Amino acid sequence: MSGTIKDQTVEQLGGRRSILARQRREHVEMDRLMDRYRSLDDDRQREQAFKDLVQLVFSHAFAEETVLWPAIRSTVPDGEALTSRVEEEHQQINDLVADIERLAPGDPERETKVQQTFTLIQQDIRDEEDLLLPRLQDAMDTAQLRRIGTAWETVRHTAPTHPHPVIPRRPPATRSWASR
Repeated sequence: MSGTIKDQTVEQLGGRRSILARQRREHVEMDRLMDRYRSLDDDRQREQAFKDLVQLVFSHAFAEETVLWPAIRSTVPDGEALTSRVEEEHQQINDLVADIERLAPGDPERETKVQQTFTLIQQDIRDEEDLLLPRLQDAMDTAQLRRIGTAWETVRHTAPTHPHPVIPRRPPATRSWASR
């Protein structure tokens, strides 16, 4: 089994269009936005950094659940169990962000929930980069990883960018991108 994708070169990940490289790029951006939020003193700038993070996290997760998880479930042993674990993290993040959006800036409970959200996002990144994506890398060739990357990117650009109480976490389409 391949190790974490965190330390691999873009070429090892299948090139910049590969789902692995695309995922890692967005994970780096999520870390950057969380660091930015933590480093800012100005409340408006912090709110903008948080808003930018939420938009990225939700479109990223929606594309994973629509394109990537079905591919993992169809090609990786224990793919169902692995993706279910990450889907639970996504749901917890969704619930926390919905709570945060209901709380006024400056509310101490809000900052606690923001930090809980950051912890879950970081755990989600580690689970994906250290567990799920290396297994996908072992199960697919470069062409398949690039096809999934292209489909994932297309879905990501049309995905929801904030929590929605009525949209299910697992979309009904479970098309296998691995066989295309």
